[in-house]
Parts: sequence; structure tokens; C-alpha cells
Amino acid sequence: MAKQKKAPRPKAQTPKGFRDYFGSEVTQRNDMLQKIAEVYHRYGFDALESAGVETVEALGKFLPDVDRPNEGVFAWQESDEDGAGDWLALRYDLTAPLARVYAQHRNDLPTPYRRYAMGPVWRNEKPGPGRYRQFYQCDADTVGAASVAADAEICALLADTLEQVGIPRGDYLIRVNNRKVLNGVLECMALDNVAQRDAVLRTIDKFDKVGEVGVRELLGKGRLDASGAYIDGVGLSQEQADPVVAFLTSGAGLLDATLTNLTSAVGGSVAGAEGVAELRQIAELLAAGGYGPDRIMIDPSVVRGLGYYTGPVYEAELTFEILDDKGRKRQFGSVAGGGRYDDLVKRFTGQAVPATGVSIGVDRLLAALREKGRADKAAQGPVVVTVMDRDRMADYQTMVTELRQAGIRAEVYLGNPKNFGNQLKYADKRAAPVAVIEGADEQAQGVVQIKDLILGSRLAADASLEEWKERPSQYTVPRTELVTRVKEILDLYK
Repeated sequence: MAKQKKAPRPKAQTPKGFRDYFGSEVTQRNDMLQKIAEVYHRYGFDALESAGVETVEALGKFLPDVDRPNEGVFAWQESDEDGAGDWLALRYDLTAPLARVYAQHRNDLPTPYRRYAMGPVWRNEKPGPGRYRQFYQCDADTVGAASVAADAEICALLADTLEQVGIPRGDYLIRVNNRKVLNGVLECMALDNVAQRDAVLRTIDKFDKVGEVGVRELLGKGRLDASGAYIDGVGLSQEQADPVVAFLTSGAGLLDATLTNLTSAVGGSVAGAEGVAELRQIAELLAAGGYGPDRIMIDPSVVRGLGYYTGPVYEAELTFEILDDKGRKRQFGSVAGGGRYDDLVKRFTGQAVPATGVSIGVDRLLAALREKGRADKAAQGPVVVTVMDRDRMADYQTMVTELRQAGIRAEVYLGNPKNFGNQLKYADKRAAPVAVIEGADEQAQGVVQIKDLILGSRLAADASLEEWKERPSQYTVPRTELVTRVKEILDLYK
């Protein structure tokens, strides 16, 4: 009989575009999410946890940068008794599920409905450095409010959120624009060709990369990119391109000057004039709340997702400098964005439902805080009760129970207790602040030894004899004082 081949062992590796998160990373993220939730809650938003899976039909055609609903998502088809069933997909953002939830439960929800949501989303896109297929988002949205006061409030909320998590004023700027203004510009251009209009939108989206000259070239005959490849242009005349360039370069520092420039750019367009008026109202509402242009400003160069949004759009940019992989200085860039999307719920209800909201890239914001040394310190590990006699596990378990009941994170060493040095190595890997030691001699005397591992580590790195005498890192205390003495050490490092 032929010998059966052993099945190959699976490779222990994460799928491409995904990663694992360990203790301190998870703790830092949870701490930041809690701070964000405090601001959202303070603004009156209620939490919503929607399903991580939606039907592809519910997700619709609002996927980023794609035209078909089964691209950009992780999707599969269900099987039922009659054969093929619904197509399902992991959610690619937290907004599409909100539209479905509101349409489904609108009779039971207040109007306007203010909700915030936090959780992972999945994008079936090509991964790259720092670009993963699973990442966290943190959203706040208002559904059912047509007033731009809702947009102004979202901008204020975003500013307060950034400051709450540790981004001070001067290190961020929230920039606001309006899709209606762009619509007015397109009207002035009198483009009847839908393909040309879409090409103009894509070109506008490249303004931050290629600048005014590059946009003019791309709107015209085309241009050479950085690699030397030639990119065909839209084919517009210089006169046709002028309104787009005027729109993108309308920013003048002062609000009135910017709005005057935008009014000129939209010409006689009714929609464009409405967009300019909305921007003025947003600025006035924010100023009344104390949010000046040093924190939130009107900026026509913001062109994020203008094909998706129907009114005001906003983007939060971190303005401090960091070093890239090649040691060059650059600004950190965008960490959040959003806008008004009045057509999304309409897909389900057939009726226009106004909505506006913002999404924060949690992983990117946390990376920014780490870059500036503003992320919370790595989580402190548990107090480790070492095991000197495996036959006395009940005694050690009693100690750890007392510590836990006092609100102290603690554990008993559960590995092989034969080598005590390995127990201390384990405590070091766990970032334990304290180790508790009780051998037979200590038990007989009614005492325990407490080892301050944080102090011991510091003294080992840079210690003088006087410091050792002044404050030893290991000492003996009565067993009855275990909890009190451990608390005293922990309080020193809060």
C-alpha cells in the first residue's frame, strides 16, 4: 500500500494587505476611540453598531473610485434552496450601512438622526506601504437636516475631536469647500459631453499633486508625468479651462476676498451662487462658535470626492512636518474628511433625504500622534505573582485575587516555575511594573518580597550607589500589606 503523503502545513503569515495588532497598539487605539466617542456624545450623537456585512445591492454604486458595485469590496454569493442567493460584501465604509439603517428604521428614528459609529472596514484594493485592506474608521453623521448648520456643526466637532485626542491648535486645519460651487463652474463651461465633465472632475481631483499649471495642461492637450509618460488631456480650449482654474485658485486668505473670487468663478450660475452663499453661512456660524480661520477655513482647493458629495465638503489636514522614508521633510496630510451627501438614502426611499457627516481615519490619526510623541504611553502590564513552590498554587492564587479585587491588574505565573530567572524574563516581556515573591522562608515569616521592576530597570541603566541606598528596588513587607505596598508603587508611575 502506497504511503500517504502528509498534508502540507499552512504558512503562518497574515494575508496580503492585512496585519495583526498587539497589546499596546490595541490599547492606544481603544484609548483614542474613547476620547473621540466622548466628543461625539457631548455633541448629542448616539452610537450605532451596524452589521459588518451588507448586501451588494445595499452598497450600491457609491464605492470609491470604481463604477461597478462588485469591485473594491470583498464579496461572495449566498446559496439558498432555489440556487444562487444574494451577493453579500464586507462593508467598505460606515456611511453606506447608515443609509440602509436609516431607510429601514426611519419610522422609529428621530429626525434629524444623529449617529456615530466606530469599527473596521474592508477595501479589496491593491495594498501598499501603510495602505491596508482592513482599517478602522470613526464617523459622525446627521441624517434629515437640510440646513448647513449641520455641516458647520460637523466641522466644529471635527476640530474639537482633534484637540481632544492630542492635536493642538496650530497643528491642524479643517478646509471647507462646496460641490455646488463646482457645479456652477461646470455650467459656465457649457460642457454637454458627460465623459468630458467626468474627465474635468478627475482632473480637478489632481490639483494638489500637479498644481495650476498641471491642471491647465491636463484640461488641454495633456502633460508628461514624473515618470516621463504622456497623459492625454481633456481637450478643452484655454477659455473653457479658465473657470476651472479660477475656481481652484480662488483662495485669497481673507474670507470676503475668497467668496468674491468664487462668485466671479461661477458667473451667472444659480447653483454656484447658492454654494457660495452656503460657504458664507458656514463661516459665519463657525465664527459665532469661536472657530476662526486658524482652525477652520474656506478653501476652494479642497476637491475630495466631488463626484460623491452634493454640497459642502471638508477635510482635516495635519500641518506639522515629519520625515519621510528618505529623510525629507513633508507635512503629515489628511486624517479625516466628509461632506454632504443628500442622494444616498434616496436609493432606498425614492425621496431625497439630506445627510452630512465626517469620517476619521483612526489608524492614520494614531500614526500622527505616535509621530509627534503624543500617543498614550504603552499599556502597563500586570503585576506578576511568581511561583516559588508549585505545590502552593492556592496561596499564590489568593494573592492575585486580593490584588484584582483591589482593582489591580495581576496574574500568577503559569509557566514552568523551575527557573526563577525565566519568570522575571516573562515579567519583563509583559511590561510588569511589580513582581511578588514568596518562597518557603517568606511564608514562614509572614512576609513577601516586592520587586519594583520599573525602578530596577532604570537603576540598571543609570544608577549610583546613593540612589540604591535611598530607594531599593526590592524589599520585604508583611504579607498583610501586600495590596497597600503594590498600590504605592503603581501610584508612583501613573
